[in-house]
Order: sequence, then C-alpha cells, then structure tokens
Amino acid sequence: MNLRDLVLKTRSYRRFEEQTPILIETLTELVDTARLTGSAGNKQPLRYLISTDPKMNERIFPTLAWAGALPDWPGPEEGERPTAYVVIAGDRNSWWEWSMVDLGVVAQTMLLGAAVHGLGGCMIGSFKRKELAEVLDLPESLELRLVLALGKPVEEVVLEEVTPGTSLAYYRTPDRVHHVPKLRLEDVIHKRW
Repeated sequence: MNLRDLVLKTRSYRRFEEQTPILIETLTELVDTARLTGSAGNKQPLRYLISTDPKMNERIFPTLAWAGALPDWPGPEEGERPTAYVVIAGDRNSWWEWSMVDLGVVAQTMLLGAAVHGLGGCMIGSFKRKELAEVLDLPESLELRLVLALGKPVEEVVLEEVTPGTSLAYYRTPDRVHHVPKLRLEDVIHKRW
C-alpha cells in the first residue's frame, strides 16, 4: 500500500467491532514505532499508558467526549466501543511549547500503524482530565494530553471535496455514514513557483 492509500484508509473512526480484541503486543508495537519519530529539541517528553483490558477500557470510556460536531451523539453504543486505548501524557519536566508537534506526529504515526493492522481509531482531546487521571493512577509528574481510541472499524467514512466558505463540520447521515468535508487541493496551495 502506498502512503496516499494508507492516509485515505486512516480516518477518524468512532464505532468498532467490540468483540474483536487487539493484542497488547500490537499496541506496544505502535508505541515503539511512534517513539522513533522525530522529537522537537529531542526532548522526548511523551509517555504512554496502553490498555486492551476490557475492565480498564470500561473505566476509561465514560471519561471521554466523542464528537464535538455531533453534540447529540453520546459516543459509540455498547457493542461498538473501542477495544484498546493509548493514552498519551506529557512529562511536566521536559514539556515545552514545541512538544505539541511531537504529540501530533506520534498520534498520526500510531493511527497509520493501526491501519496497517486493519484497525482504526480516533484522536480524542476532550476528556474529563481529573477522572481519567484517577482511573489511570497517573503520577503528578505526567499531564494527560491525548487519547487514541482504537478498534476494528465498523463505520464508513466518506471524504467530500468542498470549496472555501462551505461548512467543514463533519456529519452523519441517517444510514450512519460519517461524512468529512475536505478543502480542494487548489484551495489549500497558496502559491506555486
């Protein structure tokens, strides 16, 4: 699979085959690959908490917010919930403004790696920080930054080209297809020389 096809396959999935488990070794491989990516100032401030345990996943799930553009949707129903999570925390002693770049790079790297394994996921930045920290027994030295919810996707995601001025909010149709507006290439390249 070439990179473009892999990127097209790597969408934000929010509904999964809950009966399909993910091995802890798969999550470990995703983190191992992500840790090898570049790091701003080579500070390497990110730390990972990974779970494939159904009981732990059940505790993580209610701390998460699922889709800002779908305010009436409370998240995946039972049977369609993630089977794994990668919680990314930042080490407070080595965090600096450029660490946010690291966060995006490792999250996307792990989602691309998940797609290679036939999995999908969603980056979740909105969650109940205090509750999740308690669930994870997070030490004070770490600050929660991002959650990746992972599983075998069961939803269809369709990309739609739109022009500037059109709403970029994703939406779902009654048939449960998830639509994601994307600006056209000619609208995002500002200049060519």
